[in-house]
Amino acid sequence: MIFRFIKHISFLLVLVLALACEKTVEFDLDNEEPKLVVDAVIETDQPPVVILTNSFDYFSEINEEILASSFVRNADIKISNGIQEHSLKEYSLVAGNSTIYYYSIDSADLATAFVGEQGLNYQMTITVEGKLYSAETTIPILSKTVDSLWWKPSPNNPDTTKVVLMARVTDPPGFGNYIRFFTSVNGGNFNPGLNSVFDDQIVDGTTYDTEVEQGVDRNADIDFEDYSFFARGDTVVIKFTNINKASFDFWRTMEFNYSSIGNPFSSPTRVLGNISGRALGYFGGYAVQYKRLIIPK
Repeated sequence: MIFRFIKHISFLLVLVLALACEKTVEFDLDNEEPKLVVDAVIETDQPPVVILTNSFDYFSEINEEILASSFVRNADIKISNGIQEHSLKEYSLVAGNSTIYYYSIDSADLATAFVGEQGLNYQMTITVEGKLYSAETTIPILSKTVDSLWWKPSPNNPDTTKVVLMARVTDPPGFGNYIRFFTSVNGGNFNPGLNSVFDDQIVDGTTYDTEVEQGVDRNADIDFEDYSFFARGDTVVIKFTNINKASFDFWRTMEFNYSSIGNPFSSPTRVLGNISGRALGYFGGYAVQYKRLIIPK
């Protein structure tokens, strides 16, 4: 299971212009109380999965023990598909030396349990320590699809074992088709692209060819010179998903902030979540298509 910890930044504006500054400007970065961080998804033919954590102060030291203690437990979570409502159950998963806590369908009460379906709306409520949070999402109809995959040698690359993955994609007429993609290599985890979400403002109503970069594990070191390529002999599965605008906006702003970390000249951007009650994070629905390609050696 892939999980993401979101470190909340209460306020950050750093500008270093040693030659141009006429006076010193100081900002007081106040400590803030932890906020609830929600990572909730529901995919076609899969049960909902919710991970709850507490945010960290900007100046917090983060280690394995602190991360483990950030999980929010004993929450009351209910999800409805408009037809029936189901109370999720808390589960634990040992990962290395840590334990991950998450919520999903209650296997002891399957009468009201359900999996994701295209075209349905979903509502979620979370009650934690007497506070109520809510969110809603939609699993769109899978209308934007990958028609085919192929590979070609990596251009201008002295490493002849590296290749580029290509996809032919059909976008239906009418603006508002949003996608997010992931890749899995040789049976590994599905990792999202470094820039994983796209809209159809330029490609509306067309069939087009596009390069598919290899997904990245944002918790690991990334070789930005080499990360996007695949290798001869790889078996690649692309997970191509249709999402709604709220999910697109969340990941668009989240990935922009991720890419601009450490850049004092980048513009501050607020991550656009869809959880009420001043919680952070999102509740997202995914209509999923899988495509597989074996790249010969």
